[in-house]
Amino acid sequence: MSETRSFPWPLLHEFCLRVFRHLGVPEDQARLSADVLSAADRRGIDSHGVARLRTYYDLLSAGRINARPRPRIVRETPSTATVDGDNGLGLVVGPWANDVAIAKSEGAGTGWVAVCNTNHYGIAGYYVIKAVERDMIGWAMTNSSKGVAPLWGGERMLGTNPIAIGFPAGEQPPIILDMATSAVAFGKVEIAVREGKPIPLGWALDREGYATTDPKAMIDGGALVSLGGDREHGGHKGYGLAVAVDVLCAVLSGANWGPFAPPFALRQALPERQVGKGIGHFFGAMRIDAFRDAEEFKAQIDELIRTLRTTRPAPGTSGPLLPGDPEREAQKERDVHGVPLVAAVLDDLRDIARQTGVPLD
Repeated sequence: MSETRSFPWPLLHEFCLRVFRHLGVPEDQARLSADVLSAADRRGIDSHGVARLRTYYDLLSAGRINARPRPRIVRETPSTATVDGDNGLGLVVGPWANDVAIAKSEGAGTGWVAVCNTNHYGIAGYYVIKAVERDMIGWAMTNSSKGVAPLWGGERMLGTNPIAIGFPAGEQPPIILDMATSAVAFGKVEIAVREGKPIPLGWALDREGYATTDPKAMIDGGALVSLGGDREHGGHKGYGLAVAVDVLCAVLSGANWGPFAPPFALRQALPERQVGKGIGHFFGAMRIDAFRDAEEFKAQIDELIRTLRTTRPAPGTSGPLLPGDPEREAQKERDVHGVPLVAAVLDDLRDIARQTGVPLD
């Protein structure tokens, strides 16, 4: 296994762009896909950045994902739309549908878009940031292939089903909530396997339904648990949020829900039956001035942030975090010192480089 190294994010962005182009993705869509992956790497969300390129490469090479999709609106009103993603990269379909939501918000005050027939779309935070940049409140969520056990269940039935909400501020950084509805994103378990490290107790179950700290035991027939874990610690709340995300993303759009969502891995078998098309996303954009003066709103968000930061620190801590703080700190660090890649990810990228002729270094 090769060494761990850090790479400047523009170099990784160029590598992803050229690999996507090699796989038949048009230039503009390849660049957009690389943008979404780079956003994850820069913000410290290693599970959803260039570490995912191997899976995109495998699925595109096998024809499981349409390299040249034409997403289209199949139903709409002035403030809503349902989009068919033509089985394209979620990294392409997601931004297209998010732009529809933003455009509808500009006209109607709010815009809401449900998407079917799509695939993994990267980090949810990428999409809400686009709305925040327009002085809008952004919403983004997606369902995913089964990996999470329902509360008091011992097998996989739901995806990690992330949800993100973004609020613009004035002088302060925006509030960017980006979270899985499971205790942890599946990609973090994959990273633990690649690093040869245990996972914290409370993340996962083994194939028998018992709690485990072995990431391989989770991957080999086990399951993640819902946010909160058991009932006493609020696991029913994470489970409820996961169900809500599945309904908005999949049932509302006509995508596959629950255990029928197709897997985001070539090695995993497709479900025995389909109840819709692909996986689903859901996007929302709310124009602030449709509710109140935008500058007044942002000034109040600034005051909210400053007030929360004055909270007396808990013992042994540096004080409260605001949603988006860890990602902003990671981006400051990585924009200067590069994106660290664990050895297994680096080996994957070098293998892709050998197969495609696209140089990594």
